[in-house]
Amino acid sequence: MMRTEPGGRLRLAVPGAGAAALGCDAVGVPQRIGYDVMARLPRVGCVFADGSRWWWIVPAGSGAGLQWPRSVHYAPGADISGAAAGTGGPAAVPRLVHRPADGVPYTPPIPLFLRICRRTGVEPAWSCDVARVVAGRGDAA
Repeated sequence: MMRTEPGGRLRLAVPGAGAAALGCDAVGVPQRIGYDVMARLPRVGCVFADGSRWWWIVPAGSGAGLQWPRSVHYAPGADISGAAAGTGGPAAVPRLVHRPADGVPYTPPIPLFLRICRRTGVEPAWSCDVARVVAGRGDAA
């Protein structure tokens, strides 16, 4: 479930038409924590695995203001080209390991962010505007 874009770029291909409305990005975590993160989320969208990382599909722009842990790779447009650099070999072709029954491809990004931070032992951090939105105050300017 991957497509090669012009210039050899690799982009995860989200199944179905669900990603068209919001666009999609991908959040990649080391394979060693992938199952644990997935097992503890309240809702899981499409998840891919490539041998070194597990990739969650999130709505486009979900990374704005979030300070992801160093071990996480945030891929705008679900473009994972070069994301496995430094792993000692070529990246494996990602395969779909979870597809939600309701067809909605997205994992909610805030629970994903918080779970990854907890699992990696990193204190969650984000910009003030994101903190206001998460707290339910729409007065972020």
